[in-house]
Amino acid sequence: MTFIRSNVRRLLSGAVLGASLLTSAAAFADTTLALSSWLPPRHPIVVNAIKPWAKEVSDVTDGRVTVRVLAKPLGAPPAHYDMARDGIADITYGLHSFTTDDRFVRSRIGQFSFLGDDAVSGSTAFWNVYSGMLDAQAEHEGVKVLGLFVHGPGVFHNNVRQIETLADLDGLKIRVPGGYISELMSDLGAETLFMSSGEVFEKLSRGVIDGVTFTYEALTAFKLTDDIKYTMRAPGGLYNTTWFLVMNEGAWAGISEEDRAAIESISGAAFAERVGAAWNDADAAALEAIEEAGIQIADAPEALLDDIKAAAAKHEAAWSEAIAEDGFDGAAALAEFRAQTGVEF
Repeated sequence: MTFIRSNVRRLLSGAVLGASLLTSAAAFADTTLALSSWLPPRHPIVVNAIKPWAKEVSDVTDGRVTVRVLAKPLGAPPAHYDMARDGIADITYGLHSFTTDDRFVRSRIGQFSFLGDDAVSGSTAFWNVYSGMLDAQAEHEGVKVLGLFVHGPGVFHNNVRQIETLADLDGLKIRVPGGYISELMSDLGAETLFMSSGEVFEKLSRGVIDGVTFTYEALTAFKLTDDIKYTMRAPGGLYNTTWFLVMNEGAWAGISEEDRAAIESISGAAFAERVGAAWNDADAAALEAIEEAGIQIADAPEALLDDIKAAAAKHEAAWSEAIAEDGFDGAAALAEFRAQTGVEF
């Protein structure tokens, strides 16, 4: 009887172990993740950053995790963060400023004026400082933060006049992407209208707006060169926008620890450099097209820069005070950001 009971225990133990191994294998079976992409399919960020990253996910996980970039988005651009959080899509990207509530207060560090002259240093600094000193993950509830980045220096484009003084901004109807630049442009005298990138062509060509706050690249990506005559730039950028690349928390948990580590190795700082290089290349190509279109590019005069700096400083101080309530040092974070990009303010 003892022999029989012993054999039964061994059989049961083997069955439990086998079931456990099968359960474990099932939990981390090969996974295909859907990435909802709302930029135009040929946009340089999609072609040179999002899709190459998606392919590399498969490479570094030996095919166990595949990212499928959808041909059409699963929702409007402003909805993309919540789509990832709610599991409508596994992975999304988008602008923090498209979310009109205050859940991403600390992300604003990457939106201010005079932050950096190129997208690689800007995106790398944004990842380093926001994910480090300012605990970006805590502001991104329900998702795993895979990437944080900015575009190249933001500039001011319009079809009415070259901007040389504050008075030149009075009454101009300007598209903004929300966030800091919306408030700054209002302070400087412009009338701001929020809209996503894809809406700008129609509004600009119909005269609903007079201009846009955009990168150089956006003028070509959204076919705006025929409707813009003047561009004003500022050292370090008039503004910037902050972007996220995120994965649904449950989808992330469903991937093995080994594959999560592999994905992290090509995300974060590595993705910031990848997407920053894509922005830089796109800006360089766009500048050639802008010059061919006859758009006049001019630096903001010193007096106007002083006015912008005075307005910008107030917003930075208010932001620093707001996040200090949660124990974060905004002034130190901004100083570190600019130290990493080499901009003096």
